[in-house]
Amino acid sequence: MTKTILFVSHHKKQCGVYEFGKDIYTAIASSLNYTVIKAECDSLIELRSAIATHHPEAIIYNYHPSVMPWLCTKVSKGVYKNNIASLKVVQIGIVHEITQQVADTATAYRNKYIIGEPDLRLNSLFDFYIAPDPTLLLKNRLVFKTGRLIPSYTNNQAAPSIPTIGSFGFATPKKGFSRIVQLVQQEFDEAVINLNIPSADYGDKDGSAAHKIMEECRSFVKKPGIQLNVSYDFLNKQQLLDFLAKNSMNVFLYEDTEGRGISSAIDNALAVRRPIAVSNCPMFRHILTATPSVCVDDLSLKQILNNGFAGLEQVSKDWHKDTIVWEYERILNAVLTYKSEAPSMGIINTLKSKYRRVFSLPDKTFTWLRNSEKANDDDMSVTGSVTYQAIAIPDGIGFNRILDNSARALYKPAIDQLIALVPKTMAKKIPAANVQQAFVFDTVYRNLANYSNPKLLCVGSYEDTASMGLIKMGYKIEEIDPMINYFLQEYYTKPSTQKNSYDIIFSTSVIEHDPDDQSFLECIHGLLAPNGIAVITCDYKDGWKPGDPKPAVDARFYTKQDLEQRMLSYLPGCELIDTPQWDCPNPDFDYYEEYQYTFATFVFRKKA
Repeated sequence: MTKTILFVSHHKKQCGVYEFGKDIYTAIASSLNYTVIKAECDSLIELRSAIATHHPEAIIYNYHPSVMPWLCTKVSKGVYKNNIASLKVVQIGIVHEITQQVADTATAYRNKYIIGEPDLRLNSLFDFYIAPDPTLLLKNRLVFKTGRLIPSYTNNQAAPSIPTIGSFGFATPKKGFSRIVQLVQQEFDEAVINLNIPSADYGDKDGSAAHKIMEECRSFVKKPGIQLNVSYDFLNKQQLLDFLAKNSMNVFLYEDTEGRGISSAIDNALAVRRPIAVSNCPMFRHILTATPSVCVDDLSLKQILNNGFAGLEQVSKDWHKDTIVWEYERILNAVLTYKSEAPSMGIINTLKSKYRRVFSLPDKTFTWLRNSEKANDDDMSVTGSVTYQAIAIPDGIGFNRILDNSARALYKPAIDQLIALVPKTMAKKIPAANVQQAFVFDTVYRNLANYSNPKLLCVGSYEDTASMGLIKMGYKIEEIDPMINYFLQEYYTKPSTQKNSYDIIFSTSVIEHDPDDQSFLECIHGLLAPNGIAVITCDYKDGWKPGDPKPAVDARFYTKQDLEQRMLSYLPGCELIDTPQWDCPNPDFDYYEEYQYTFATFVFRKKA
């Protein structure tokens, strides 16, 4: 029998939060592993009634304080003592206005499974949080994230013969409708502008704000060839998608600068597969890294229109309903495991065991936030114009080797190149350990020419300077990391993941942190394309055995026997790319003068 999950939203209103929740519920209700029941509640009494009727294992709230004020003010003030707590229901909140700061500081108000751990007994609302923001860094163990849900839609409408620019949204401040009209006026002599600005139950119920915006927009139309059409009807999902599909492109020029979550408008615009143009607003941060750019601060409307939909193709495919169902099931599996194990282990120990994030958190004095507030950081900007000459490897030196002082001398040009490409992140690293990044950078680069349009994957990509350097040089790399999105083992089960498809997979000093390196290697094996190569480095100390000293962040040191026998046994149909040289009687890396070891490389090919 499947476990019951209660999905709580407010009663139907003309608002974006309600529509978002309806779409998420419709998707996850198709789960074969959970029974998801929807409850529309506008009071604590209605919530209690739904809980008593369905006896859920967990509750997911489609939460926003403006639509659930009763939840904010009442659930956190004693109700757990008499009703919800007694049912031991896990509380999970979808947080719409999510930012990195909100996610980092989210805490558990109370947790029925915690004994003697007051550091988590802080005044917050839920036990766990879901952030529908694919750009979020996962630095808080109570916060999970998902991608966006792109509605399923087949656009059979022919592209208009006259450039037709569309947009929609409630008449809340800073939507930028008048700027759309002004840009069209500047760039086109003949065009149609279609705007849908419905009245909103929260903020503009009588539609007066919408009509005021319309009058302002009409005042900017000066050219006789520019036609402005404004409608005020609230469109259901099918009607909205049909409206977007008939436009040549859809444009959203919000003016918000900070403190906002991601706009759901883009989810619908992606569904119809027309070109999209946006402002440089954080609410569009999940598509601002598209190549070519879709931001009007970078390109004109005409340029974005002519570039088509190609730059958004991958996100449109990746945020499919099946992926969202998989993500919610993954989250529910984790939180319900917390519930079952925490009474005996304590939630902190539980978090550190099966579902712990195995990589140490970064130094918070400097944060390299991809796709986020620091999007203009020098270490992130892509130049595409940098040239690099692969290092001339002397005869007798292979690629399965020890990265000792001789390797540091050999790979110094690669280290220097990385310092030039990503100076801020390289400055954070231990200098003697940078030989690993340099080796991976050089080895991946020299092998790119062996493949036509190579498909690359970096495993453990957060602040991986080899990956960052290659991206800055203009190479496209898919990245996974539990700080950014997934563990490797999770990514492997993701519905959209293509097995046997990557030409080069690389991972710098990651495998030694994974408690299950067998599944780590098996996943790489399953992801590699025939004739693809994997480039891995690891912490190495020959003769080490479990129980011997090691850094706390490592699950193990690797030995010659591990590399020659155990690891290869997990990789059927694979072979080392050359004869290994893993002898190292005198390790020369001192980890804070406490541990002495070295680094080894493990480079193999999947046979065709």
